[in-house]
Order: sequence, then C-alpha cells, then structure tokens
Amino acid sequence: MAGKALSLLPPLLLAAAGLAGLLLLCVPTRDVREPPALKYGIVLDAGSSHTSMFIYKWPADKENDTGIVGQHSSCDVRGGGISSYADNPSRAGRSLVECLDQALRQVPEERHGGTPLYLGATAGMRLLNMTSPEASANVLAAVTQTLTQYPFDFRGAHILSGQDEGVFGWVTANYLLENFIKYGWVGRWFRPRKGTLGAMDLGGASTQITFETASPVEDPASEVQLWFYGQPYRVYTHSFLCYGRDQVLLRLLAGALQTHGFHPCWPRGYSTQVLLRDVYESPCTAARRPQAFNGSAKVSLSGTSDPALCRSLVAGLFNFSSCRFSRCSFNGVFQPPVAGHFIAFSAFFYTMDFLRTVMRLPVATMQQLEAAVVTVCSQTWSELQARALGQPAHLPHYCAGAMFVQQLLSRGYGFHERAFGGVTFQKKAGDTAVGWALGYMLNLTNLIPAEPPALRKGTDFGAWVVLVLLSAVLLLAASVLLLCRARAAKASSAI
Repeated sequence: MAGKALSLLPPLLLAAAGLAGLLLLCVPTRDVREPPALKYGIVLDAGSSHTSMFIYKWPADKENDTGIVGQHSSCDVRGGGISSYADNPSRAGRSLVECLDQALRQVPEERHGGTPLYLGATAGMRLLNMTSPEASANVLAAVTQTLTQYPFDFRGAHILSGQDEGVFGWVTANYLLENFIKYGWVGRWFRPRKGTLGAMDLGGASTQITFETASPVEDPASEVQLWFYGQPYRVYTHSFLCYGRDQVLLRLLAGALQTHGFHPCWPRGYSTQVLLRDVYESPCTAARRPQAFNGSAKVSLSGTSDPALCRSLVAGLFNFSSCRFSRCSFNGVFQPPVAGHFIAFSAFFYTMDFLRTVMRLPVATMQQLEAAVVTVCSQTWSELQARALGQPAHLPHYCAGAMFVQQLLSRGYGFHERAFGGVTFQKKAGDTAVGWALGYMLNLTNLIPAEPPALRKGTDFGAWVVLVLLSAVLLLAASVLLLCRARAAKASSAI
C-alpha cells in the first residue's frame, strides 16, 4: 500500500508543477530589460499672481497607458504673474529664464528636441485681455520670443478659458488618483467602482468647480462631454472670474474703504497705507471705483477684528436674488446639486492648512469651519503674530480668505454638513501637484486615449513574485500530503 502511495508522488508533483506553470503562462511575459527610456513634457502655469513650471515624465514606449505620467520636478518663477508685466512685456519673458535653464539641466540633452513645451495663462491674463487686448498680445509675444530660444518643442503660449481651467484640473485630479482606469497587479486594466471626484480650484483671480453629474445641465455653456478609455463622462463646470483669492481681497478692500473706513476682516492693531491705484485698477473692483479719484493717493486703513462685520462684507460678494434656472449657485449661474466626493486644491488647500496646522483648529465639519473662521477673525494683530510665527506676508488676510472660503462652499456652492464631509483639501496626489497643468498636457499630447486599452498587459515583477510563491506553496502542499499518506499506509501495513 505504501509503495502504491509513493508511486503516485511523481505524477502529483508533476501535476502541481504543471498547474503552477499554467498560472505563469496565463499571463503574457515581459522581457527583463533595463528601465525604459523616458519622455518629458513641460508646462508653464502662468497664473495671475505667479508662474510655475512643471516637468512631467513617462516611459517612452507607453504613451497611451494610464497611471504612468508623473511629475519629474517643478520651479517657481520669481516675481509676479506675466500679466503684471503689461507695462514692460519684455520682463515677462526674462522672468522665465531661470526656470527654463533649470529645465535644460533636468531634461536629458538627447530628449530636448522631443520634449513638448507649453505655456498656459489663466485668469490674470483673461482680465488683462478684457481691459487691454493689445497689452495682453504683447505679453504673450514676449514670452513666446523667450520660449522659442530654447531647444524644446515649443507648442504655443495661450490664454486658457475658465472652462478649460476647470476641466483640466478635474482631469488631473482623477488621472492621478486612478479614477478613470486602474492597472491591477495581475496585469489587467479595470475600471474602479468608486467613480470620479469633483474638483475645486481657487486661484488668484478666479475659482472653478467641476464635477460629474447625472442631473440635467440646464445651461449648455456649463456642460462638457468627455470620453476616456471607452467611457463617457458628462461633466458640469463653471469658472467665476474675479472670485480668486487676490481679487476677492481687493474687492473686500474696496468695500471696506467705501462702507466702513476701516477693515473688519483685518486684525485689530494692524494698519497700513493703501495706494488707491492698486485697489481700483482691476476690472474686478470697477463697480466700487469712484468716478473721480487720485490714483497716486494713499489712504491709511486699520483693522478691527470684527467677525460679524467681516461676514457681512464677504456676503456682499454673492448675489442670490435672481435665477432663471431651476436652481443656481450664485450670481444667476446654474449649478446642479453637488454630489459625491470632491478634492479642493490651490488656495483652498492653503487656507485650510493654515487653520489646521498654524492655528491648530479643527475643520473637519462645516460647523467646525465656521467656528474656526470666527476664532481667526477675532484675533488681534499681536495675538495672530504670536500664534503664526514666520508668516507675516499673508497673515493679515487669512481671516478674509477663510471667511470667503467658508461662505463660498456653504452658501455659494451649497455644501451642507454631510456634503462637506466628502471634501478633501490637498496640494498633491502622490508626488504630483494637483492643478490644471497636467490635464492640459495630457490632452494636448494625446496621453489619454478615447478607446479602452487592451485587457492584458505584461506582468510586473511584483506579480511574478506572487505567482512563484503560489507555485512553491502548491508543490509543498502536494509533498506534505503524499508524505502523510505514505506514513499512514506504512502504519496500516505494520498492523
């Protein structure tokens, strides 16, 4: 009997080994080679207050895959946004040189000619283009002259529409978080069940809200149809010009000058000289601009740390009086109900981060956020300086910024307590900054295909390790089973 059991050992071992081999053969192999060569892309995000350069990279042989484009490095351009050089356009071009020289060093020389280079300008240039199209064209011409002097594949300097800015930010966030499609460990693509995230961006001159919706979009101007990996996406998006952080602060300053003669959102004990030209030269403060004023004149303004008056001043930025649709956010703009989870970035993140990490205030719920705003807006200048060491530049404006964020989210966009719990405030996803720049490049370089990829891909090293371990376990189990049977048979024959 023992001999018979032992005689079965080779066939069973072969069967186990065969099963393991079949598991390995079920997945196409991929040659073990040197790491693939990389391709690069460069985007200059020319915002209203500053310009940032992002260098992206991806494997050269995988252009149409997902989850492979990541941020290689970034560079913040010194000085203001390119729109601030309207009176001296050549300086706008020269301001980019330091970061472009960094790109020359960080992108391998043999890849320079094949590296696409884009410049996208946002709300600051949209505002300049409204007030002076000629000045706007001169600034773009100046930066183009600088960019064409570099050996990269320059593909143009353009002003993005507010809709583009919103949609590309949404694409960036969901691409980085693998919400469109995901690559599984067994070498297969699959579509995650969690769905997409909404995206909210708060820049210097505008703010955008973008999210996928199943509700009817009553305003065709706010609806965008997208098609990624064989899947359609129906997206609502809207950009509010003059509702970026810097322009909001200017509008509140103009309101404080005319209504109060003091600033209720500034801390008590803080005062400064305000140059009227700086307040009223923006198109966003045109409604508050006096018919006659001396732009060179300076006015002294002091803070009063008054949360109630500050809230009233901020509330004046929103108009809820009229809506020709079934529902609106504010200023008569249609918006379907917010649904699902959201990611909020740029100044949304910096504002909430200040409340959490500097002021050490809880902001997990809308009620907590409201209380945190009142706390910040009640601080005197000396109290605020004591709690926020090393942040003097923007410190007087955090009350106004936080009050605006809270009012925009709760009253403007309609995030009630439960919906607010689904909002995450982030600066990055992994090592890549969240913003419109990556989505912009992905679109222009066709790195996101409309059709779905093949169902199978070569298995990576991690998957091979798992399969080999599984094979070893099967072989060991078969050996132990046969050994136990052989011993049992031997014991039986002995009896």
